[in-house]
Amino acid sequence: MADKRATFAEVVRLIPSGSTLALGGMTNYRRPVAFVRHLIQQFQETANPKDLTLLCFTAGLESDLLVGAGMVNRIRSCYFGLEIFGLAPMFTHYANRGEIEVVEETEASIALGLRARLAGIGFMPARAWIGTDLPRLRPDVQTISDPYTGETLMAFPAIAPDVAVIHAIKADWEGNAIIGKNKGVDEELAVASKTVILTAEEIVPKLDQVDLITQFVDAVVLAPQGALPTSCHPLYQIDGEAMLAYVEQVSDPDSFATYLPEFLKF
Repeated sequence: MADKRATFAEVVRLIPSGSTLALGGMTNYRRPVAFVRHLIQQFQETANPKDLTLLCFTAGLESDLLVGAGMVNRIRSCYFGLEIFGLAPMFTHYANRGEIEVVEETEASIALGLRARLAGIGFMPARAWIGTDLPRLRPDVQTISDPYTGETLMAFPAIAPDVAVIHAIKADWEGNAIIGKNKGVDEELAVASKTVILTAEEIVPKLDQVDLITQFVDAVVLAPQGALPTSCHPLYQIDGEAMLAYVEQVSDPDSFATYLPEFLKF
């Protein structure tokens, strides 16, 4: 049995500058916030990693913190915000000024890109985006002709994240994990990514029933309440006061710089 337990100090060193970092979870649920805290701490000490491409099915607080810390220069997500708590202030600040690259994505383009990666091919054809203006914003997404019907289809390029970080409800020493029913695209990220790091509310010697399996996991880190202030059903709900405090305190780089030390203390 391979023991894949690790520390935050060990796993944050697995994120190279210039890499594509995929963060699991969905909107304000099961986000790897504790990992982000340790990654920012390392960045402040070493100036690495930097120039990250951040890939999220939906990006939330955890992603806004990385943007505010100056670690991200490119975003790939079909949504970036805090749901009922409003806009993601640091993403909004930098995106509105054109100081961060935003790659236009939809649920379909991310899902199809990951599916192409899982299939081991360079692209996945689909009818998505046909008849829209989205291809004008993404010249890398080409059209192809179906060799059997002649139909014009979009060819969505494969997405291969360098590292995926996924927060689990429970994991075992080998890296098998339970992530609950709201999986987002975490199962796909675990298979598509070159390196997979799990943070887990609890680590036990062995699990009998799992959502993610050890073959695709490189390390697992114990992180009780590691998703707060986002939720981790059924263990705890979202900390609404903390979310509101973030959007009330943060609006620009100066206010973020004031907020960040408080976030890093926990």
